[in-house]
Parts: sequence; C-alpha cells; structure tokens
Amino acid sequence: MGYEHLLVKEDGDTVRITMNRPERRNALSEDHLRELLDAFEQAGASSATGIVLGAEGRAFSAGHDFADVAARDLQGVRQLLTLCTELMQTIQAVPQVVIAKVQAIATAAGCQLVATCDLAVAAESASFALPGGKGGWFCHTPAVPVARTVGRKRLMELALTGDPIDARTAVEWGLVNYAVPDAELDARTDDLLARATRGSRFGKEVGKQTLYAQLDRPEADAYAIAVEVMASMSQSAGAKEGMASFLEKRHPVWPD
Repeated sequence: MGYEHLLVKEDGDTVRITMNRPERRNALSEDHLRELLDAFEQAGASSATGIVLGAEGRAFSAGHDFADVAARDLQGVRQLLTLCTELMQTIQAVPQVVIAKVQAIATAAGCQLVATCDLAVAAESASFALPGGKGGWFCHTPAVPVARTVGRKRLMELALTGDPIDARTAVEWGLVNYAVPDAELDARTDDLLARATRGSRFGKEVGKQTLYAQLDRPEADAYAIAVEVMASMSQSAGAKEGMASFLEKRHPVWPD
C-alpha cells in the first residue's frame, strides 16, 4: 500500500522502512504511528529476514506530535499511547531482525523507537534524549525500553535532566550498537544486518522471541524458558543441518 509519511522498499531479503515526514521532524502523529504499525505488520508477514528502520531529514524522530496530543482529551491521549505501545511491541514480535539506522537526533518516543529495535547503528552526528524531564510532559512510556537497555542510573540521568547524549555516549551506555562516521551509516548498518541474519531463518525467529521472553525475569524462570525452547529447537531442520555441517566439516545448506 501507499503511505503518506513512510517510504517502504523491498530490497532483496530486507524491508527498508523510512520515516519521511522531515518537515515535522518525523513526529509521531496518530496517522504516522498507524502507518508504521501497518508497515511492520506487512514486513513481519513477508519472507524478509531483516528490517531497517530509518528516517529522512534533520531528525530521526522528535517523538510524539504535540499538535496531535494537545488536541486530545484524556481518553484520546490514552488511545494514542496505546497505539504507540502496540507499534513497539510489534517491532519486537516480528520474526525479522530489526535495526534502527539513526542519522540524526532521536528524542522521546523517537528514542523509544531506537531502544525498541533489536539493534541500532547511529551516525556520529546523531544524539538521543528523553526531554520530558525538563518540560511539562515526562517521558513515561519512552523510558520503558530505554530502562531495559541503559540501566537505572543512566536512565535517571536521561529522564530527569532531559539532556541529550551523543552517539558515542549512546554506545557506551548500550542504547546503540555502533556510532559510525556519517558517510558510513548505510554500509555499517547493512554489514550488521548481514551478520545478524545469517543462519537459519526459523532458528533466528525463535531465538529472538525467546530472548525477549526471558529478559527481566528471575534467573530460574529465564532458564526454565530457555531450556525448553533450546531442547525443542534441537530437533528443528536448521539445528540438525547446523550440527551436521559442523561435524562433517562443510558449509551448511540452510533449509529456510
């Protein structure tokens, strides 16, 4: 389908979803969120192995569109935030590896998008912020995935001060995987995607979902989940081929 705020391209085994509302700094209005949700659902149902989320313009995303938010009553804002949450959960639920390619500043729900993606590569000129801490509307929901990537004290600094951090600091804090020269952003993103998508597609899909399922659970619960899934997956075609190729000292021929 055609989108007003997105560019979507199928590029071999990769779906590239690019936010294309630069005049509004890719702010996340309801229409924009619905398009992102639809694009990720469509990509998730495809045969692609990877999804790259990028953006056009001087901002990756400025977060929620205040023009949209300010016009809503309590129920309307609750519905908007629920829609945004559904998008974030869908990004982690799709079977593909999802990489954020961050070319510029990502603030509030834009930073939430980056933290939600499985992996992230940032241009050295990019920056990240949860600016609600120095404004009137605190970044409660953006802080949820950020908290799970940077740890408590760093989350508190981001959320309470509202100050941005640069790309190198974002790497140090665990918010993104790499900070690279701006001119290398596309190539380095594609390199990481290629490394993260090799192997059995089905094995990668189950692996991603199991990692998310056991995160933030007590260690005993995490092991209970991981043991059962890993035992079950030992019988999959991909696992059997991986072990056979290792034992036979040959390159694997993946069945999926």
